[in-house]
Amino acid sequence: MTKPDTAAVGDAVTTAQPKKAAPSNLLLRIAAALVLVPLALGAAYAGGVFWTALVTLVAVGLYLEWLMVVGEVRAVRVSVIGALAIAAVGVCLAFGLVDVAAVVLGLGLALVAALAAGHRSWAATGFIYAAAAELASVLVRLDVTEGWHALVLVFLVVWSSDIGGYVAGRGIGGPKLAPRISPNKTWAGAIGGFGTSLLAAACWALAGAGGLMAMVVLAAVLSIVSQLGDLFESAVKRHFGVKDSSHIIPGHGGLLDRLDGYVAAIVFAAILGLLRGGLEGVGRGLLVW
Repeated sequence: MTKPDTAAVGDAVTTAQPKKAAPSNLLLRIAAALVLVPLALGAAYAGGVFWTALVTLVAVGLYLEWLMVVGEVRAVRVSVIGALAIAAVGVCLAFGLVDVAAVVLGLGLALVAALAAGHRSWAATGFIYAAAAELASVLVRLDVTEGWHALVLVFLVVWSSDIGGYVAGRGIGGPKLAPRISPNKTWAGAIGGFGTSLLAAACWALAGAGGLMAMVVLAAVLSIVSQLGDLFESAVKRHFGVKDSSHIIPGHGGLLDRLDGYVAAIVFAAILGLLRGGLEGVGRGLLVW
């Protein structure tokens, strides 16, 4: 769901109604998606080092953007130590050293918390946020039998929630979902995103990725979690008076802006799959009921 500005009426009067996205901005969003979606799917399908490398790179970006939002990015030691720890975790995961990766994460968190100055708890939270996304993404794909299907399910739920929410929110409008947190999100957008995520999951199940009922129910939960993750990131930005986490993705903003829903969904999915399927069966734990 997007965050449009207020629209001008005449020469001096403004209203609280969001204006439609400029065609050039919409084209940028589509062009970026045409590049990023195949990249994500290709790396996820390849798995192994390719997927772990992409996830690690993105996790470092998430961490640095978080520090920008909370005003700690200029603390060079915090930025460098945290980024190096996340990168080291990626190396450990690429070689299957999950236990070592957990130790590195603990050490990295301790150092970030110790070195941060003005916003120590926020810096530590950002490290946990990025590292959790990294670890969860790798663990879900680690399952050699169902990891690909489970990971694509998360992709489809998050992407369809965003697209459905965007279309319904702009086309229908109506009451605001959480005006104090994200004033441009509507109930229509939330319901639209929820509905499209169920449809996407059903199509993925019919393609042979898992049982229809289980996939739809799981998609319903993941869609809600994804939208809550979006609201969480919006609340953090609003707390610090920031509109976009960065402008690294043309037409989309920053990594935090685009991946807030994914981070929440993949972490929830990994925890659920881990509880049900164990370390090497996270994907099965998600899809086989």
